[in-house]
Amino acid sequence: MMYGLLGAHLGHSYSPFIHSLLGSTPYELVSLEADELGQFLKKGDFKGLNVTIPYKKAVIPYLDHIAPEAQSIGAVNTIVRRPDGLWGYNTDYNGFLYAAEHAGISFRGKKVLVLGSGGASAAVQKAAAGAGAAEVLVVSRTGALNYENVYDVPGAEIIVNATPVGMYPHNRGKLLELSRFSSCRGVIDLIYNPLMTPLLLDARELGIPFSNGLSMLVAQAKYASDLFQGIQRPDSIIDEILEKTMEKVRNIVLIGMPGCGKSTIGKKMAAETGKKFVDTDALVEEKAGRSIPDIFKDEGEAAFRALEAEVIADVCKENGQVVATGGGSVLNLENVRNMRQNGTVIFIKRDISKLPVEGRPLSKSHDLGEMYKERLPFYEAAADSVMENI
Repeated sequence: MMYGLLGAHLGHSYSPFIHSLLGSTPYELVSLEADELGQFLKKGDFKGLNVTIPYKKAVIPYLDHIAPEAQSIGAVNTIVRRPDGLWGYNTDYNGFLYAAEHAGISFRGKKVLVLGSGGASAAVQKAAAGAGAAEVLVVSRTGALNYENVYDVPGAEIIVNATPVGMYPHNRGKLLELSRFSSCRGVIDLIYNPLMTPLLLDARELGIPFSNGLSMLVAQAKYASDLFQGIQRPDSIIDEILEKTMEKVRNIVLIGMPGCGKSTIGKKMAAETGKKFVDTDALVEEKAGRSIPDIFKDEGEAAFRALEAEVIADVCKENGQVVATGGGSVLNLENVRNMRQNGTVIFIKRDISKLPVEGRPLSKSHDLGEMYKERLPFYEAAADSVMENI
């Protein structure tokens, strides 16, 4: 092979797509166990590699040369084969600084908490300190500063998650309660799948500037690809590739009253974008083995809502979809958080006089005007944008 990503569990990686845009192809995913690492690197069947969890430190003994920044950090995320052997670099450093700047987060004079002590954390610590942070503190499960006593640290202003907690497929995980850090002015999570971890969803709800790991992933990939190919391109290419990557992986989630056209519009959007179309009501019926009217009749609305929440949680942890949701799904705020983790939420607005009621238990048994009046604030609060269906 020419290029690839070396790690332990790589099913979620966006790197092949990103490197296809950067021209470092063919690019393969190389999942190895720890005892296979040395033999693979010595064999040398590659021109360049990116390295991810858990091997950023483990690869170092097998390298012939280590660039100064990687030596200083103590972790390597990029390997290039040259005539004089294997060279190790760390492009996470500049990739992380690019992500922070992209989000408008400055480290100068700030107290920074870095969650995790692995290879990615080492690059973050060096980068934050190099960017003028007043203090950089590392939080780990077993360290002197841990997730129990971290709340005793006053004045933390920037929080960076450099652990895999919250990463797909375990999307719900988080290490701390952001609301307890009253001085926090910026949050960066190195995770890019999902696009919005619980930590970042908390930051959004608290109005704190934030960045996910996708901008860092694209930026470090650009710097790595330049090393692979022996070229140096302007950083402006990073934003172009970031936009294309977001377009590919982001969900489009449609909300609105029953009968407003979510399914019809969603299918058209899916056809136009090449994304998969998913209807959560259809999945609820499939999961229950009967129709939604029968679920309401046999078990009531609460049972339906519980099934709906399970389906939305499962569906919205995936990416690259157009998702049509049930009319009342936004009444559960946890559903909305799940929709946002990978998606842009669009409110399909339609005149209530045009809404059909057949096959829709609540629409048939309730006054539509009153139902719409009750739900409208929830639709507006959940939506990133509004689409009129006339």
